[in-house]
Amino acid sequence: MKTKFKIDDLVIVDDRLSTSHCRTPSYIRGKVGIVERICGEFPNPEEIALCNDNPSIIPLYRCRFKQADVWENYEGSDKDTLELEIYEHWLKKI
Repeated sequence: MKTKFKIDDLVIVDDRLSTSHCRTPSYIRGKVGIVERICGEFPNPEEIALCNDNPSIIPLYRCRFKQADVWENYEGSDKDTLELEIYEHWLKKI
């Protein structure tokens, strides 16, 4: 499997608007995180939702974000994190 990112890479989630089915939560777009794990390659769920019979196969990553960087006015510990699985086409290397 060839991937664009590796474990411990810093990434930023694309902040584009999506007008169709999307598996990337809006609250995480534009946020910086770190690749925690490479989950494998899967059919692109956005293409499946649009009835594409032959969807692209793309890598899926588990990314970790500091909650203080995600939620405005977060009052918890600076060590608190949030982990999300995000497809490669939504990530950019920093």
